[in-house]
Amino acid sequence: MKTPILGSTYVARSVNAADARMVNLFPEVVPEGGKEPAFLQRCPGLLNLATIGSGPVRGLWTFSSDNSTAFVVSGNELYRINTSYAATLIGSIPGTGPVSMADNGIQLFIACNGPSYIYNVDTGDFGQIIDPDFPGAVTVGYIDGYFVFNEPNSQRIWVTQLLDGTSIDPLDFASAEGSPDGVVGLIVDHREVWVYGTSTVEVWYDAGTPDFPLQRIQGAFNEIGCISAYTIAKMDNGLFWLGADARGQGIVYRANGYTGQRISTHAVEWQIQQYGNLTDALAYTYQQDGHSFYVLIFPSANTTWVYDVATGAWHERAGWNNGSFTRHRSNCQMAFNNKIIVGDYQNGNIYAFDLDTYADNGQIQKWLRSWRPLPTGQNNLKRTAQYSMQIDIESGVGLSTGQGSDPEVMLRWSDDGGHTWSNYRTSSVGKIGEYGHRVWFRRLGMTMKLRDRVYELSMTDPVKTAIMGAELLITPTNA
Repeated sequence: MKTPILGSTYVARSVNAADARMVNLFPEVVPEGGKEPAFLQRCPGLLNLATIGSGPVRGLWTFSSDNSTAFVVSGNELYRINTSYAATLIGSIPGTGPVSMADNGIQLFIACNGPSYIYNVDTGDFGQIIDPDFPGAVTVGYIDGYFVFNEPNSQRIWVTQLLDGTSIDPLDFASAEGSPDGVVGLIVDHREVWVYGTSTVEVWYDAGTPDFPLQRIQGAFNEIGCISAYTIAKMDNGLFWLGADARGQGIVYRANGYTGQRISTHAVEWQIQQYGNLTDALAYTYQQDGHSFYVLIFPSANTTWVYDVATGAWHERAGWNNGSFTRHRSNCQMAFNNKIIVGDYQNGNIYAFDLDTYADNGQIQKWLRSWRPLPTGQNNLKRTAQYSMQIDIESGVGLSTGQGSDPEVMLRWSDDGGHTWSNYRTSSVGKIGEYGHRVWFRRLGMTMKLRDRVYELSMTDPVKTAIMGAELLITPTNA
């Protein structure tokens, strides 16, 4: 029988109900002509491009008017890089947390959750915004010649002078007063400014009024707020954020018109609710091979979750250290030099997300998939004899030398629904060129205890992975 190895992550509050975990794998649907309707492929590895400063990498930005120029905030320093990833130090940026950046084609605005900085690419001038009317900025965007930003610990949003981020008129602000909650952050999308509070969202547009150019869009008010400014990101003609409101927090939303549409599952939300501190959460988005990913990072929980718009499926993205999964090394993202580039949260490394790289900067990238062998609703709570399983995985992908020259997958199982596990068994995926190699696990034994088996398949070898399915030889009993 075909066993349902394909799918997405769903580990419920009770693993006896659902224990389908997926780490560093994501599904791709095959619309027609495929061997199976979908397959699981390995997440991109990290290809080291350069080390910029001492790190961590707090922000990345591709300059809008010059695709050969990008900027990196690493540690307490701002760098300018070119397409060879040669870095030029510009100046100092204080703080330790994420930064928000925007540019107007001439000036780069770096918001540092308070004191903020301007770099002029034409003149090379760099410095802190010292206008006495500047109140500080948490997040910044650009609309119609203005930088727009939100003031820390307030309801206020501001605009700078036209095409000049260093100058602020003391009257160029407004308050998001549809609700008394404070403004968390903002983002500009489709020439509209989405202003996120702790419990609500307002949307503003450029009305061209003389004192303050922005006005609210009537009816564009949403009683779903945001828990962290740095989880707000745009992708696939929409906005994504980690939500909060007067009733609770921890649901992930996507904008549907001017309303928020829930995209997280109960299983993902249960995990998020366990993390305690959500205020340091951050996110970025990227697109690769037609998949659009929202990457949601919880630093305090040492965990990274990823939502794929193409399939609506979630998976975990993780590093591997001392025998345990950790948060993914990426901290922020930009598209630059025809690459998806991410920065490291611990050091100054910048990496390319590379689907042909199967390690994270030379370190192990472990993938894992757990699933129940019986389709939903077909477990009659009787024991089964499970003789063998064949994994339908691309074979012959071994490397010429070193680890991965004879790559192996590892299998273990749980007969109590996912609480305790057997020892690992291994099976070769085939040396280089052995494309007809078959991956078998035999003598899998009889299900015991709860008559509820969960399998877990994993690999640490740095080779290509594509899983089309799994075939299980099974015999039911009357016990």
